[in-house]
Amino acid sequence: MKFAGVDLSEPRIMGVINVSPESFYKGSVRNDEEKLIETAVKMVKDGASFIDIGAKSTAPYLETQIPVEEEVKRAVWAVKAIRDHVDVPISIDTTNARVAEEALKAGADIVNDVTGLKGDPRMAEIAKDHGAPVIVCAHGEVRNLSDPVHTVMDLLKESLVIAEKHGIEEIAIDPAIGFLRPEWPPWYEWDSRVLANLNVLKTFGRPILVGVSRKSFIGAITGRKDPAERLAGSLSATAIAVFNGAHIIRTHDVRETLDTVKMAAFIKRFRP
Repeated sequence: MKFAGVDLSEPRIMGVINVSPESFYKGSVRNDEEKLIETAVKMVKDGASFIDIGAKSTAPYLETQIPVEEEVKRAVWAVKAIRDHVDVPISIDTTNARVAEEALKAGADIVNDVTGLKGDPRMAEIAKDHGAPVIVCAHGEVRNLSDPVHTVMDLLKESLVIAEKHGIEEIAIDPAIGFLRPEWPPWYEWDSRVLANLNVLKTFGRPILVGVSRKSFIGAITGRKDPAERLAGSLSATAIAVFNGAHIIRTHDVRETLDTVKMAAFIKRFRP
């Protein structure tokens, strides 16, 4: 299995860099070009097979609205700054088709849409026109509160239909850890159930991308309110995700996460 030309016979790392000051984890934000390039180069050196650029926070519990023009400006600046310095695919994390289009023109390779192509009606068309692989996140109204896993599957099926209707062939699926927040069960229990049963998503036959890095469900379970204190919890959740079938792990902490992924993948080989 491959995604954006990267062999997924073993789990891979996607390093996250944000150029959005409103992001929930301030340690991931780079607004200086020199530091941005330095971070991207270091991530690849430390083992990242992809770099993900976020120009606007998508955290569902934060007020993150900014003008589209500002998101475009940030995204294009960041992609252009690092494109000649890294030889791995760059994804643009956005819900706006115009941002995606401009980032792809600037040198991005992948569209990472947390609305699963359901937000901006032009997103799938833009990805198709540029021949860009897409990452679709489980997104939509949660109707069945008692079954997080099949709810995630149903939402992903809807996104896959959209992608396939537009002739998009390369699609990775994301179970939306941290994004689906029904009133009940608590979001941290919802996310934990999805991770515990991640292997069910293998039925789609698509690369599974998981992002747990420093997210709020880890803070809720461990009592660590500050995202800067959630590394250990992130690595624990990462090991579980890999053990249950994740192909790509999206993280702020490449070096530590790579060791975790290697350990989980190695031990998984001996599971009956």
